[in-house]
Amino acid sequence: MDLPFTSAVVILLLVIDPLGNIPVFVSVLASVEPARRAAVMLREWAIAFVVLLVSVFFGNALLELLALSDSSLNIAGGVILFLIALRMIFRRAEGVFGDVTTGEPFIVPLAIPAIAGPSAIATVILFVSRAPHRMLEWIAALSGAMLLALVVLLFAERISRLAGERGLAALERLMGLILTAIAVEMLLRGIEGFVRQLQ
Repeated sequence: MDLPFTSAVVILLLVIDPLGNIPVFVSVLASVEPARRAAVMLREWAIAFVVLLVSVFFGNALLELLALSDSSLNIAGGVILFLIALRMIFRRAEGVFGDVTTGEPFIVPLAIPAIAGPSAIATVILFVSRAPHRMLEWIAALSGAMLLALVVLLFAERISRLAGERGLAALERLMGLILTAIAVEMLLRGIEGFVRQLQ
């Protein structure tokens, strides 16, 4: 079954999870000078975008090189996404991605894994591997999702102040529930594909 373009954008947006990443960005950028925050955020977003674009173009070739199937990628991506979703639902003091270093962040943890995490990389690779003839559509879907994520993240501090700590916690748990459902769907697809290979 072909995945509609709008569904691809929504799935990528949910996997990138800009709303769930607001607390991460706010806390990590708190030690950065206010005048530098927007520039740092744009830089990290650009790095994540490049990583995901590289995954679109070369992810399928990497799968073939490592002799990995769609089923194994579905299961691995589902497990990782499920673990991240659980950490979002059952919040811990160290946050979704664990302890982070102080000072200006570079690549970790904002670009990777906050934006371009394992589940986002696995998702774009899966899109391309299932329908390589729709490459331009997948690039457009990724670009759309990333631009929407950028808008949300640029207003992260304002959204954080408006929603408050409890509001952000509730939002993060809601996104975690949605991501759990996506993770289970990825796992089921992977298991289904594996069973078909055995037949």
